[in-house]
Amino acid sequence: MRRIYLAAAVYVGLGLASGLFYRDFTQLNHFPETGSTQLSGVHTHFLALGALVMLILLGLEKLFTLSASRSFTWFFWIYNAGLVITGGTMIWHGVLTVLGQTAGPMVAGVAGIGHILLTAAFVLLLVALGKAIRRATPAVAASAAEPTLLTAPTAD
Repeated sequence: MRRIYLAAAVYVGLGLASGLFYRDFTQLNHFPETGSTQLSGVHTHFLALGALVMLILLGLEKLFTLSASRSFTWFFWIYNAGLVITGGTMIWHGVLTVLGQTAGPMVAGVAGIGHILLTAAFVLLLVALGKAIRRATPAVAASAAEPTLLTAPTAD
């Protein structure tokens, strides 16, 4: 759980720093406010796909112990690599746009690799989650059969 928490904290930092970089870099280079650049999306990518996904995973980890699955370990590292590559490529493309240069096909290719890694990671997460749900289902069924405080008393 700790590494998921640390990843969430790192992505919060990256998201906030990338938002600050976007604002300051475009102002320093006199980029028009109405101009479009990839830099504007890096902030939300790191906060939503980074921090928010990791915080959701913390809850899923608490419920299902996802980290017990090898699929989850693979997911975690591939997802983080994919997100860092995707975010880094967005920064690279955005900086080139602000500086008035064109991004070549190599930038698109690297971004594509990042997105492919993210896709593969989500498949691994679904595999790990499916295994965890199957492991937890007998326990849930057994606990449902036990009476609880909310069960109405039966008349004898």
